[in-house]
Amino acid sequence: FFICTMLSRVASVGRFHPSWMKFTSSFHSSAKSFYPLTEENSNPLLKKVHYAVRGEIVIRAGEYEKQLQEGKKLPFDQVIYCNIGNPQQLLQKPISFHRQVLALMEAPFLMENEDIRKYFAPDVIARAKKYLEATNINGTGPYSHSQGVEAVRKEVADFITDRDGYEAHENDIFLTNGASAGVDLLLRVSIRGQQDGLMIPIPQYPLYSASIPMYDGTQIPYYLDEESLWNMPIEELNRAYKSAADNNVLPRGLVVINPGNPTGQVLPADSMKQIVEFCAKNDVTLMADEVYQENIYGDIPFTSFRKVAYDMGAQDDIQMVSFHSISKGFLGECGKRGGYFHLHGFDEGARALLYKMASITLCSNVTGQIMMGLSCNPPKKGDPSFEKYESEKTAILSSLKRRAENLVDSLNKLEGVSCQPASGSMYAFPQITLPEKAVKKAEELGKAPDMYYCLELLKETGICVVPGSGFGQKDGTWHFRTTFLPREEQMDEVNSRMTRFHDSFLSKFK
Repeated sequence: FFICTMLSRVASVGRFHPSWMKFTSSFHSSAKSFYPLTEENSNPLLKKVHYAVRGEIVIRAGEYEKQLQEGKKLPFDQVIYCNIGNPQQLLQKPISFHRQVLALMEAPFLMENEDIRKYFAPDVIARAKKYLEATNINGTGPYSHSQGVEAVRKEVADFITDRDGYEAHENDIFLTNGASAGVDLLLRVSIRGQQDGLMIPIPQYPLYSASIPMYDGTQIPYYLDEESLWNMPIEELNRAYKSAADNNVLPRGLVVINPGNPTGQVLPADSMKQIVEFCAKNDVTLMADEVYQENIYGDIPFTSFRKVAYDMGAQDDIQMVSFHSISKGFLGECGKRGGYFHLHGFDEGARALLYKMASITLCSNVTGQIMMGLSCNPPKKGDPSFEKYESEKTAILSSLKRRAENLVDSLNKLEGVSCQPASGSMYAFPQITLPEKAVKKAEELGKAPDMYYCLELLKETGICVVPGSGFGQKDGTWHFRTTFLPREEQMDEVNSRMTRFHDSFLSKFK
């Protein structure tokens, strides 16, 4: 009776389909076209979205990894993931103080045990208690304020104040699920349609090129100058701005990634001043992606755009939002999904709109928020945990510097390869000159030439990198992005495998 009644109701509203009468052992016996949601009838804007960092080549790498686990013999014994800045995947150790505080936040009942001080330093216990007072006796379980736990936002504001020398306020901070969620929120609020554009660097982190079309906006590319250490010529910004205006596209924001991803550069102060002047003159919101600010290996120190603007006296002339994350730096806590964005020059109406959008998801995950607070407020000199913290931090950053130099030096020894110094972030972005026969072979396979090169590199060596075509590049040039995150004792093997493959690839197509 129940089944007949339901079929009768479905038929009465025009939703009856004959396949419903086939009571077979397989529930999914209906034709695909009958499903309410398919690729064909999904949001058409999503078909424009491409994200190379987790695309075809990473799927292929996963297939090889599974084959190795099943005992299949391949030319390599391990897949080495150099495609993404995911340090702990490649066995970088977490910072002890941060994880210990988080352990007590996740299991606050541990502090009821009298023996707790045998296992945790006094400043670890004190910090956990401070966060519990600011959240709830249950630790990270309950929702927080939609902008994030106020005590953590205060820690972030104090960090910014100390870094820049100019006071910051917790009400200007939004804690987010990684920096990416903050970027996504700002893009959603900024883009009204195809008439609105975002100026993005080429090459760029594909978060931006993937998100802009998702909201029906327009990408306005400006090209970094590879020959001048991937600098940002002001002439190129002016060209890109004029090109957009000539096509009736309004540049709403300028995205600057500093230190650079995928390019690894650190912008000099003079270039940053020109960028601030450009944004102030053209009423363009400066979107400063500064998630790699602790990853500095060269002679140019990191300076925030906020500090540059204040030092110039331009703080009242510019609207700016900056992004930071716990995923990068020396923490590498990618899976914790913690980040923030800091607003400058936004009126109350815009802030209310951002708050409304943030409140739809209630709050970012509280575990990530606590880790963001720990990142901004680590142990200080004189604290019981300071020496261990400082030792762990220094060891990680020193090793990253050595690995960066080692990798770039090795790449520059390869025939037809040139690589600018990796002065910051976690990546090298070498340009590769490919034989004409290799380019033709790639075209026959329907692949971009650098994608073909990277797929062959993966097939022969197990090293997973990302082709430059996934980040954007000047026409006629080919690149790939690789991290230098494999363990230091493994980097020589990575370099050796790359060298053998490259020599073999060139020989094959000469």
